[in-house]
Amino acid sequence: MNVVRIDFEKTLRGTGDRPAARVLVQQEPSPPAAVRGMDLHIRQLSKHYSDVAALDAVDLDIASGELVALLGPSGSGKTTLLRVIAGLLHADSGQVLFGDKDATRLSLRERNVGFVFQHYALFKHMTVAENIAFGLRSRPRSKRPDKATITRRVDELLSLIQLAEHGARYPEQLSGGQRQRVALARALAIDPTVLLLDEPFGALDAKVRIELRRWLRRLHEQTGQTTLFVTHDQEEALELADRVVVLREGRIEQVGTPDEIYSAPASEYVFDFIGRANALDGRVESGHFLANAQPPGFATDARAGNARLYVRPHDLALAGPNGGWSARVVAAHRLADRITLELEVEGQSRPLELDFAATPDVETPAVGSVVAVKPLRYQVYSRQT
Repeated sequence: MNVVRIDFEKTLRGTGDRPAARVLVQQEPSPPAAVRGMDLHIRQLSKHYSDVAALDAVDLDIASGELVALLGPSGSGKTTLLRVIAGLLHADSGQVLFGDKDATRLSLRERNVGFVFQHYALFKHMTVAENIAFGLRSRPRSKRPDKATITRRVDELLSLIQLAEHGARYPEQLSGGQRQRVALARALAIDPTVLLLDEPFGALDAKVRIELRRWLRRLHEQTGQTTLFVTHDQEEALELADRVVVLREGRIEQVGTPDEIYSAPASEYVFDFIGRANALDGRVESGHFLANAQPPGFATDARAGNARLYVRPHDLALAGPNGGWSARVVAAHRLADRITLELEVEGQSRPLELDFAATPDVETPAVGSVVAVKPLRYQVYSRQT
């Protein structure tokens, strides 16, 4: 971002005395946010519990200053990956690199990571300020800052997390959202190589979750800290992260920006896992997908043979006669300004959902009526025969 400075200078023009404006334009680059973290590289990381692979040869590169979400269902390996990066668990094989430094065999303290747990893990007998200072005061004497430096750092962080007046309070005197902010400040106090968050908003109610994750995004932009956070909340990952890592059974299924993950899923699994999705089985013939081998067909570059078409409810639309698949309306649900039709397509095992805006000029098809529907934006995946 450039700042344009404009200076106006009075001058005399010819014989007149009317002031003229001379405009001097100077481009001044805005100072970039300080990047406090470092690159993180994961190389062929594996971790097994008995004969189950919690992590299976995972490779991942995270740039300095990135905010990355590890997203997946329970058992996908996201928390295991975070804990191996932190040094709380040891991998069976592979490497964890902070920049060019191999941290694979280093302890949690030697890695100097900031770790924030779901349930705050604040010390109840310590004040907010004492909790934030804990990591600094626990350092070996040779590396411990003096009292004045610690006090100054705590005051900076209290201001950063917008709790400047709460330093003398105890955790039980704070709300859940405030406690989690204190936990974040404590993790930041040590100037960590990376900041690791394990479902940081999981213990909070829905409204506080939304407020706190937006606050965390702003905090990240201020600090430039390399940050990884684990979540099973898709909305949280898509709203908050620079990039999203989707895990499945210990492997990375896709890495991409939120837009790439949502709009261009790399696999059926990602499409079905992220957001709401409709699926229709059929075949690809002559470059077109046909549900139940019946027209109309919809163009695709998937290979010929058995296939499945995925489409979001908001990308499914009512069509004119013979312009789409025939479907029977089995239910209509109203949610604020949106109406969702539940549709049954003959020969399909899963019902379809179609979303449209609830406006006065739009008539909702009656339950039991037959309509035609077509996909506006979709993806087709080939399937084994």
